[in-house]
Amino acid sequence: MTETQPNLQNPAEDIAQTATELLVKLRQKQGTWVEWGQAIAYLQKNGYNPQDIFEATGFEPIQQNQVIVGSQVYNSMEKSGSSSATLAYYSTKSSDVLYELRGLTQEDRATTADLTYQYKLDADVVRDIAKAVKDYSWFPSLPEGFSKHPGDAIAYQSWKYAKQKSDLSERSRLIAKGLRFAHSETARKQLEQLLMDFSVTAKVAPPILPFYRLEIDEDLPRILPVVGELPLTSQELKAVPFITEIQPFRIVKFAGEQAWVSLPGWKVLLNAEDPVVVIGNSDIFPNPHQNKVEPIMIVIDRAQREWDISNYFVFENGDSIDFQWFETAPAIPLLGKMIVLVRPKKVLDEEYTKDAWQIDE
Repeated sequence: MTETQPNLQNPAEDIAQTATELLVKLRQKQGTWVEWGQAIAYLQKNGYNPQDIFEATGFEPIQQNQVIVGSQVYNSMEKSGSSSATLAYYSTKSSDVLYELRGLTQEDRATTADLTYQYKLDADVVRDIAKAVKDYSWFPSLPEGFSKHPGDAIAYQSWKYAKQKSDLSERSRLIAKGLRFAHSETARKQLEQLLMDFSVTAKVAPPILPFYRLEIDEDLPRILPVVGELPLTSQELKAVPFITEIQPFRIVKFAGEQAWVSLPGWKVLLNAEDPVVVIGNSDIFPNPHQNKVEPIMIVIDRAQREWDISNYFVFENGDSIDFQWFETAPAIPLLGKMIVLVRPKKVLDEEYTKDAWQIDE
């Protein structure tokens, strides 16, 4: 008797069928926004780009990102013990609120979401609260009189800022904000003391970001491959691969999956023990004088991992690295010190500068 083999479906066909079903559900807005985020994440993971999804469903790319991240936050809230009332409330609304909690740990997401549900806060307010909770989590030990609860994190931030204000109306506003969210009685007492103590604590300003601007051609030398030392054969000459520079910093890659960039011999770079470069955008750092967002090179010295108040440091934040100035020594391990931020050279007309006779004139 011949055994009949089961008719196994092609995995690619299975994915395509699931994707088609999900696109229909998204187009018809079936289910909750949490389910939309999970569906869009599945589609993107399986080769659909945001523009394709937009054209098929009407979900704009920025909205796709919001519901994907929001649904991930919601899932972590379920795992970390958010109240059933909080989960029920956010399952049908306010993906923009949960999106603002993305930078917190899973535990902090759950407790902060409970607080935002309790006070029915909008995304703009939650953005500031999330920053307060995140900054609070860096303390190696809790400030005196304040508990681990996110409400006390907001109370501490308000208490700290109020102490720095000499203007009584602004000081009173911050005290009122702190009292509104304070969770523990000890935190409330700390804030109430400010109603009688009008002394002002000097604000500690963060260090000036070490930006440099590449201004002249000599600041950015071109990187060329070295064939070797003469005598050389034609085959050796041909064996050197063609090098393509990536603008605006003339980054060069080679077959070994490594890239280099050449920087001027600034003293801060010469003194670095283990410098590495990360590429990012200027808007990841606070800069009130920033006119436009542009790419920057972030130079990190991995050998300098001891905290000091005069510098920004790199640390692990979830699944990625992040940069922060710490007013006090943090409880988390530091991965290195940020020593230079490099802006690209300003070019008014790149084609114009290629003509030597125009430059001579």
